[in-house]
Amino acid sequence: MQLGSHKVWRSVYANDNDAFIPEVWAQESLMILEANMIAAALVHRDFENEIANFGDVVNTRRPATFTGVRKVDGDDVTVQDAQATNVPVRLDQHWHTSFLIKDGEESKSFKNLRDVYLEPALLSIAQAIDEVVLMSLYRFIAAGNVVGQLGTAISKSTVISARETLNNNKAPVTERRFVVCPNMEGDLLNVGDFTKANEVGDDGSALREGHLGRKFGFDFFMDQNSPSVASGSTTTAGAVNYASGYAAGSTSIAVDGFSAAPTAGGWCTIAGDMTPQKITAATSVLLTLSPGLKNAVVDDAVVTVYEPGAINLAAGYAQYYTKTLTVDGFTVAPKVGQLVSFGAAAPTKDNVYGALSTPTTVALLVDRALAAALSNNDVVGIGPAGDYGFAFHRNAVTLVTRPLAAPAAGTGALASVANYNSLAVRVVITYDGTKQGHLVTVDILGGIEVLDENLGVCVLG
Repeated sequence: MQLGSHKVWRSVYANDNDAFIPEVWAQESLMILEANMIAAALVHRDFENEIANFGDVVNTRRPATFTGVRKVDGDDVTVQDAQATNVPVRLDQHWHTSFLIKDGEESKSFKNLRDVYLEPALLSIAQAIDEVVLMSLYRFIAAGNVVGQLGTAISKSTVISARETLNNNKAPVTERRFVVCPNMEGDLLNVGDFTKANEVGDDGSALREGHLGRKFGFDFFMDQNSPSVASGSTTTAGAVNYASGYAAGSTSIAVDGFSAAPTAGGWCTIAGDMTPQKITAATSVLLTLSPGLKNAVVDDAVVTVYEPGAINLAAGYAQYYTKTLTVDGFTVAPKVGQLVSFGAAAPTKDNVYGALSTPTTVALLVDRALAAALSNNDVVGIGPAGDYGFAFHRNAVTLVTRPLAAPAAGTGALASVANYNSLAVRVVITYDGTKQGHLVTVDILGGIEVLDENLGVCVLG
């Protein structure tokens, strides 16, 4: 271009014109999200193309079960109720990631922007969803569906025990999954039954590629978001004080060695059992535990108590509160993925949680909205260290998602909602005049719920 006697040069960019089309971003977001979710892709999914808002309660269905009935010639058939049980699910998970594309980068093609911004954004959301889905494994401890022992490497016998538990609970034999953390995968890769080509029948691919594949009726998956809780929490120790020891199933344990009564609402392990046990009542010489010993313990077996903290807010927290909780009483911060409970009541599928984000000694975020209100000084129990995996049938847990509403017309926002394969992703693009760039927000609305406690097993290692 020439102005008078001067020539002015301007750069020309190979822009693909998709850089700020929200429909393109939304469709691409779905593909990236689908490709990077592990646990969330393995559970039951529920989706309806009906706009919903955060906090809404929707109903999904627990699949119906039927009973075979005998008849003879001349008998009428017995008609059974074909309605599945409704399970209410609160949409209390609003995952989002926002980022700013400054004016100087607008000239880049969508392909460039996808790699630099969109893919990392969706990876963070996929990780967040997987973490919440996998925290559901703690909710099966209350039902007594626990195999393995904390601090002991997972083995072939652990896998068989998980299979046996599901079989005894009448879980369907199809669509069974087994999710392990990296440490557990390493343990299983050292087990010949999982890698020897002549025993596995996979032409050696398990050994070459380092994957576990399908074994013992389970499809195995390694998920880096599966809880692996490091030691380091504040603990106190005592011992079993009963010459005959205690059998599996025992819930009342005589102890000694404690200078004061452990706090009811804390969690403990006992050597020989090594499963998470919540202390529902305590003196310095007697502990009441829930769900009860899975394995027999002997006299003088070490009892390790994980010191709890407490809620630190005079007004307390209302039911369905979803943000960070203020706590005190911890001298060591809880760990990401650590089991969390509130109060001294026995654990149920509704009152155990998992710790998200990066907990501190004064702040704690749990995996879902509070099932019940909390008061100031309510006990905040934390679970034992160790590796946690999840063996389950698809219908053990459901991930429910619903589309979010697009911004109103005339607000200056570009938006699109895309849905596919029981997921819905919204992308909103606005211009920020102060920061001189386009603000892109990718978000998804959902909820997690246990459909059937008989269909899942918490695996310890």
